Amino acid sequence: MVVRCVVSRLGATKTNRHSLKLSINPKEVNAALSAGALRAGMLLSGCVSSVEDHGYLVDIGVKVTKAFLPQQKAQEYIKNRNQGLPLRVGQYLNVLLEVIKDNGRFAQLSVRTNDVATAMAAEDQNWGFGNLLPGLVVNAEVQKVNPHSLVLQFLSDLSGTVDFNHLDPQRVGNYRTGQKMKACVLYLYPDSKSVHLTLRPLFLQPGADVQLPSGPPVSEVLQRCTVAYYQKGAGVTFRAEDGSFVYSRVFHLSDTKVSSAANVFRKGSQHRCRVIDHAPMEQMALVSLKTSIIEASFLRHQDILPGQVIEGKVASLEKFGVLVTLTDHIRGLVPRTHLANVPLQHPEKMYNVGDKIKCRVLKVNAETKRVTLTRKKTLVGSKLAIVTSYAEAVPGLVAHGYIVCVKPFGCIVCFYGDVRGLVPRQELSAQPPASPEDVFYVGQVVKATVLKCNPAQEKLLLSFMSPREGTGGDPAAGADGGQQEREGTTGYPTGKVVDVKVLAKAKDGLEVSILPELTAAFLPTTHLSDHVSNCPILAERLRVADVISGVMCWGRANNRIILCRKPALLAFVEQGPVAKDFTELQVGMVMPAIVKNIMPYGVFVEFAHGLVGLAPKAAMSDKFVTNTGDHFVVGQTVVAMVTNLDAEKRRALLSLKVSDCGSGDADRESLALLRQYLTELELIGAYMGRRDSPVVASLSRLVIGERLELTMDAERPDGTVSFTGEPVAGLTVTASRYHQRGASLSPGQQMTVVVLFVDIHSSTVYVSVRPELLRPSVKKLQQARRSVQQSAVVQLVTPDLAVGSISGSSQLTFIPVAAHLNDTFHFDSEKLCEGQVVSVKVEAGSKNHQGIPLSARGPGKRRRAAGDRGREPPEAAPAAATAPPVQHSLCVGDTVRGTVKSVRPTCLTIALSGGVSGFVHVSEILDQVSGSTVPTASQKIGDTVTAKVIGCKDTKSHKFLPITHSRFKVTTPVLTLRPSKLSGRDGAELQEGDLVDRLRAFKPGQALTCYVYRYYSAKQCLDVEVTHDIHGNVELLLLSLNHKCMKHPERAFQPGQALTATVIGPDSSGTRLCLSLTGLCSLDEGAVTLGIIRRVVPGVGVMVSLPLGTTGRAGLCDVTDSYSEVPLDGLVPGSLVRCCVISKSQNQLGISLRKSRVYPEKQHSVCDPELATIKNLWKGAVVRGYVKDVGELGVYVSLSASLSGLVQYQHVTDYSVIDNRIYQENIPKGKLVTVKVLSTDVQSGHVGLSLLPADTRNPDMLPESLGLSRKEPNEKESGTTERGKRKRRDSEREQLPSKILKRQKKQRLEGTDGGLDVYCREEEEEESDTEFKKPSPAKATVARLQLPSGFAWDAGLNTIAPALKDQEDMSSDSEEEQSTNAEPRLSRREKEASRRREEEELSRTEQRLADPTRQPQTADDFDRLVLSSPSNSIVWIQYMAFHLHATEIEKARAVGERALKTISFREEQEKLNVWVALLNLENLYGTEESLTRVFERAVQNSEPIKVFQQLAGVYSRSEKYKQADSLYNTMLRRFRQDSSVWLSYASFLLKQGRAEGGHALLQRALKCLPQKEHVDVIAKFAQLEFRMGDTERAKAMFENTLSSYPKRTDLWSVYIDMVVKYGTQEEVRHILDRAVHLKAAPKKIKFFFKRYLDYERKQGSAERVRAVKEKALAYVESRGSMEGS
Repeated sequence: MVVRCVVSRLGATKTNRHSLKLSINPKEVNAALSAGALRAGMLLSGCVSSVEDHGYLVDIGVKVTKAFLPQQKAQEYIKNRNQGLPLRVGQYLNVLLEVIKDNGRFAQLSVRTNDVATAMAAEDQNWGFGNLLPGLVVNAEVQKVNPHSLVLQFLSDLSGTVDFNHLDPQRVGNYRTGQKMKACVLYLYPDSKSVHLTLRPLFLQPGADVQLPSGPPVSEVLQRCTVAYYQKGAGVTFRAEDGSFVYSRVFHLSDTKVSSAANVFRKGSQHRCRVIDHAPMEQMALVSLKTSIIEASFLRHQDILPGQVIEGKVASLEKFGVLVTLTDHIRGLVPRTHLANVPLQHPEKMYNVGDKIKCRVLKVNAETKRVTLTRKKTLVGSKLAIVTSYAEAVPGLVAHGYIVCVKPFGCIVCFYGDVRGLVPRQELSAQPPASPEDVFYVGQVVKATVLKCNPAQEKLLLSFMSPREGTGGDPAAGADGGQQEREGTTGYPTGKVVDVKVLAKAKDGLEVSILPELTAAFLPTTHLSDHVSNCPILAERLRVADVISGVMCWGRANNRIILCRKPALLAFVEQGPVAKDFTELQVGMVMPAIVKNIMPYGVFVEFAHGLVGLAPKAAMSDKFVTNTGDHFVVGQTVVAMVTNLDAEKRRALLSLKVSDCGSGDADRESLALLRQYLTELELIGAYMGRRDSPVVASLSRLVIGERLELTMDAERPDGTVSFTGEPVAGLTVTASRYHQRGASLSPGQQMTVVVLFVDIHSSTVYVSVRPELLRPSVKKLQQARRSVQQSAVVQLVTPDLAVGSISGSSQLTFIPVAAHLNDTFHFDSEKLCEGQVVSVKVEAGSKNHQGIPLSARGPGKRRRAAGDRGREPPEAAPAAATAPPVQHSLCVGDTVRGTVKSVRPTCLTIALSGGVSGFVHVSEILDQVSGSTVPTASQKIGDTVTAKVIGCKDTKSHKFLPITHSRFKVTTPVLTLRPSKLSGRDGAELQEGDLVDRLRAFKPGQALTCYVYRYYSAKQCLDVEVTHDIHGNVELLLLSLNHKCMKHPERAFQPGQALTATVIGPDSSGTRLCLSLTGLCSLDEGAVTLGIIRRVVPGVGVMVSLPLGTTGRAGLCDVTDSYSEVPLDGLVPGSLVRCCVISKSQNQLGISLRKSRVYPEKQHSVCDPELATIKNLWKGAVVRGYVKDVGELGVYVSLSASLSGLVQYQHVTDYSVIDNRIYQENIPKGKLVTVKVLSTDVQSGHVGLSLLPADTRNPDMLPESLGLSRKEPNEKESGTTERGKRKRRDSEREQLPSKILKRQKKQRLEGTDGGLDVYCREEEEEESDTEFKKPSPAKATVARLQLPSGFAWDAGLNTIAPALKDQEDMSSDSEEEQSTNAEPRLSRREKEASRRREEEELSRTEQRLADPTRQPQTADDFDRLVLSSPSNSIVWIQYMAFHLHATEIEKARAVGERALKTISFREEQEKLNVWVALLNLENLYGTEESLTRVFERAVQNSEPIKVFQQLAGVYSRSEKYKQADSLYNTMLRRFRQDSSVWLSYASFLLKQGRAEGGHALLQRALKCLPQKEHVDVIAKFAQLEFRMGDTERAKAMFENTLSSYPKRTDLWSVYIDMVVKYGTQEEVRHILDRAVHLKAAPKKIKFFFKRYLDYERKQGSAERVRAVKEKALAYVESRGSMEGS
């Protein structure tokens, strides 16, 4: 409803946004009216003030006036507009003054719709600007036409403006001066006395409801919006692609300020925007051009869907959970029970404010604007189905949920969207627990199976037991076993065709064994046939030990293999690749399926490999669906087309409409179904023929159309008669009333009957005694007359077929009832009935069933046979009496002349003599067609041509109206203009035979010429025609290898254009050809084709959809010829890429995107060549690759698509790493690395690599910031060097002569200075070098310890250096060798050498202890150090850090307490340092209580304000912003007179981005601080704004302060410093210019000139330096003249 209102107050919000207070009170709206000014016909607004017996008193805001609304005047409004409810006191109304009495003291009102809608403001009502009201409709005249507005004159002397947004959209640009029209007053500006009107039709009828504009919905992104009008300072009006207008306010035009908006948004320019709201008054959508809004995932709560995975930032930690910021305006809550899979006692240790987290949406309430999220890892990463409504809970569905209630009778499980279900106690596990409360808890994640669901009552029954085992299972398990359940065992995958042997019969199927392995399996009854009626017959007639061939493995359920024998599914799986996973489904795919479940809202169908989709009620049929159960039954075979995919929820929406799933050739499909049905009947007859029962045997011997001599038995109450006889002993033989006509029947009478149909299921034989069916056939159905329309009379109708007879003949024929597998529902008017005459076309060359041909139904009006209208037809009635009319007598091979009547891209219409029209297909015009030509373009209308008849076709006659003669068809001759056929060199007849066989005659790879019909954008394929009846499809990716052509394929191919295509084969329906324009008929290795990127997997590669329904995968090494750090940059899902097939497997193709592969004809520089085999590598080669994985043995590096290598951990880094998790955390998958080949093994295919910097000449893989110690040389060697030396000495010793060995042995025994002593001295030297070759400290000061990440000290203690590294261990190999060898006996000289070594070692130890630069390594070392420096806080903090390295928290606390007792009371700063260390320790490793205790003690023993500031800093650095904010507020109350507290809090707020809070804080500070500190505080606040806030605000603060204190040169100096750092050069020069012109002491001016000169020397030019010097000289001269005067 549109209401009148008045602006009662203007204001501003806390965020400085405009705030308007409006009022609809009639006393304020109609304040300018008086009782004497009221006139009849005025339209006013009022409110019901009281309810009376005969009507209502209405307050219209005019004093003294009583307005009365009679009851009869209000009835229409109450009925139509108020939902039949009486008016309420206070209800707003638009009222019309009908009668005015007593000088305006009484007014009678009306609220009738017509009265209000036709009310007009007239001149005699004395309206003026003072009392004019919005909403009045006036007669106006155009006074002036502006480019984007109109000026109207109304009510004689009033004028108003109509802006662009309120012009009538249908008449924009057609207004002229003097034109008269209706207008509505929109609003009035009292200050400028201007009136604004609107011409929109909606407002020209007062009282009408305002609907939302019909333009684009909110959140939709408009790709191309054209600027229609730019209004400076207000906004821009755009025209969308659909013609509607949209508007953007000026602050929504860009994320940043637009300098020249008029040029950017010039008229006609196009921009991209997003709808953010609707403006009902302007009837247009409001849009934004901000990139942040366009790229936002969602704008409103309605855009967030339950089950969606989203990312956000932690906003705050509350007792009830974590608040997460999703967008600037949307927040979500993670309840405390959903913070993790298990309940958290201390969530603050896991979550910090500002952390980015990934959540899944549990539920969304758009009305209350609440979003509930979950952080449970199982729910967030679940791959199972997402249940967001009761309608989606299909029985058998397995999904993750969480327990919300545990009761003795079971558990309540909640899914997404607040969908809840009950798990009874018996379904909790195989052995139901006695007390569920002891086993389950609220918030526990479980995997539940849907047992039963009633969406109407919102009742859901669940089970925790695994559907695979049927018994107990882990209810909290998160693995998705559903797909494995469906796929069956490894030996029998879906699609495998096997032979089975019947073991036993079950209620719903057959227990069978798969041959020859005799594996148990189950064949459901509904899986025996595509025809539902044949399924129970086959199940009944099959016996134990029967062998069934051609059965397909369908899946696995309840721990057994499920089989399928449906021919449609078998054919589809055998034809080509089938979607095995949800990710392989694509919109537009058409596949056969089985009806799984029928619900009131739609049908669930199951494809191969267990994929399930929903066909909604609206997409089930081309007809209106009232009851879903009337159209399909469970187990029925259908064909479904995928219409929509939801990858996140893994849902597929389908269509079962025949118009979507059919091939377009209804005759072919209907005959194929009929042929399959009859074949199955023959199979059933074969089974029956082997039975011993004579009744069954006689039933199987009966043939349709056979004549039998039987005896009439009796007439039944329903009018049918029964027969008996020897051929039908034990069978039920019946004839309906229709089939008794024309014969006199009496019980016991012997007569001849003809068999119409044999119902095997009920053992019933349907016969007829009609004379026209019993008389000898006057004429045979000749082959020449086949494929020609004929009339037939329906004799019998069954659910699957109809039996008819050719008119004028006793020849029977089978007629299909359904045209498609999905064509299962027919209205009564569409159903066939006995005696109906239909038009049929006997199939040419079709295989007869028991000698009876098959016929396709032709169109025709439903009518009864003549005999059924009251009399029998004459005996010699000619067949032509009921045959369809033929308008020509042309035969195949006749040569005719005609005139071109019409020219279409793919056909011509030729006007022949006698009014006959002929048809010429585009393929029958020229013998030789060059590429890209249009053969029909060579013909013009009116040309005379010579043609030859090659066949005929059916087409609608245009001589009758389509409505009255929609099914009337005539025969049209098919002609050819090809010279070769006209001369007789080539056969002119059309090819006959089954279309399927003709399509199979085309061999894959064969080249042919086809003609473009159209590009089908919905299915993304090109429809082409090969001949008039052979059509084909070319899928999008096989159209071209040119990317430009693929952007707009509808423009690249002209209808009728000739193309050379390559045959791939028949499509899935078997009625069309699949063709290729790129020359590909199969994707073999080396084939180059286009693909569409389906998914980009970081660190792995890309998944690409390829032609022929295949999928390819390109690894990181196959993306480009030159490896890069971001190889997947620029690869976006949905974009086209050119790729080359390099490998083939069953499920996937290996492809390459390298330019050297996809463009082999060009030369490319290949920096990283492909390594096809291990033979391409050699020891010592340096190559590049990508990290594939980090495993237990080392780092796996991918060198190519088929070659990978292993880098053992000892060859990864020069650092000593104990925990292998460091490798996994710092070496990501997909990282580009350079490796050196250490070894290759061709037989095993193993490649050993190295990442050491010495081998690759690249930096180490692990960063120095980890603080890891480097490996010592002996550690790197790992004893290998020593063993090598020892082996070399042994080998050399073996090579020496025995005499020399004896001489050496003698020298050792004699004690000479032999090799032993020398060897020992060499060892001593090596050991001493190893011990003293340690890095010396960079400075002479005492080194400080650096603590692990997470333990943060204050700013003064952050520079603590690493501790000393531990001593390296001895080589393990050396220890093993020493342990195995017995200790030798030492000589005197050896003992002396050992004694000297011990003395030297002791001396070195003493020197190390006396070294002042030595760092402590043990607790004893620290004890000695603190004894020497008891008041040094740094030493005590190092001691605490030493214990924290060993995770000894209590010992660290004890050291801190000991330090506080030991440090002298005079050393206040040293004690404060220790207090700060204890605060850090308790903040990270303690509790809130322990931190509070330490803080209170610190306040008592140190200066309180310093302790407060230090704790606030601790909170800020640990990102506990809420605690820091609370502490700062406490400090402001306690230390309000200290300016440093206000500045610290301001710095904290600005760092958090809370600029508004910082601005308000300055005002509070100025009120609390002394007057003398105000200037300094403002200057410091301005400096903070420069550093962390808004520079413009900072400049304003400085300017305001300097305007009041212009002689404060210290402020000028600070201002100049800030602008130099954060401003532009022009701003700096401007301020310096002002500074040097101040009226200050010359000494201060000299200081500013010096700064000015220094700045220009650094940033300016020589000219600017010269200009500054001239200014200085002028100042000196002016100063001197002033002193002289």
